[in-house]
Amino acid sequence: MTRSGYAAEVIERLKGVEGEIQLQRRGREYEIIYNGVFLMATYNGASEQEAVREALQIVSSRIAGPLNVLIGGLGVGYSLREALNCDRVGLVKVAEIEPVVIRWNRDYFSEVNNSALQDPRTLVVENDFRRVLEEDAALVNKGRGISYHVIMVDTDNGSSWLSLPANSLIYNREGLQLIKNCLHPYGAACFWSARREEDFEVKLQEIFSRSSFRTVLEKTGREGCYYLAEVCPG
Repeated sequence: MTRSGYAAEVIERLKGVEGEIQLQRRGREYEIIYNGVFLMATYNGASEQEAVREALQIVSSRIAGPLNVLIGGLGVGYSLREALNCDRVGLVKVAEIEPVVIRWNRDYFSEVNNSALQDPRTLVVENDFRRVLEEDAALVNKGRGISYHVIMVDTDNGSSWLSLPANSLIYNREGLQLIKNCLHPYGAACFWSARREEDFEVKLQEIFSRSSFRTVLEKTGREGCYYLAEVCPG
């Protein structure tokens, strides 16, 4: 039993693209376990929602016109829904490597994310977020792609608590530079994290103009965290 008073009921467990993935329910809440690592739950959405909301508020004050958002990791759809709640957002592209997570969003999570996948501004790409970053950065460099005003990284529990070992690329200098290359000159990136990570902070400060660490109280009473990094030319 957990402190919520409910034992975990396994709904589905299967071999995904990059390992074992499991959906379980505790009472009315859902949890996703990926390769034995707790990945996301429907009771842990406040911090990722605030990260997206704050980043959009910052860029909205600097940029006119429709805003483009890129999200790494679909989860239960909280980041996607928060981006769609902004009237100025014209496109939200979500990179999700596991097809079953997309299906679960349709079958189980539509009530918690208000059917976010059905919004016409939503584009879900069944692909590795790292590859999406590389492809989009290459297109931007050739003048054929779009720049994103906000990029939300929610693939892991932080740079030292990865759902996939290969995701370390996202948090090193090369990966952060890729993210910056995909951003509008006045854009912002946010990174969800389960805790403060000082080594990662140093890398953010080296690549971005400004960065900050924020904490948010979740429904469980525990803190969720995120980093906000801004691009400010000149």
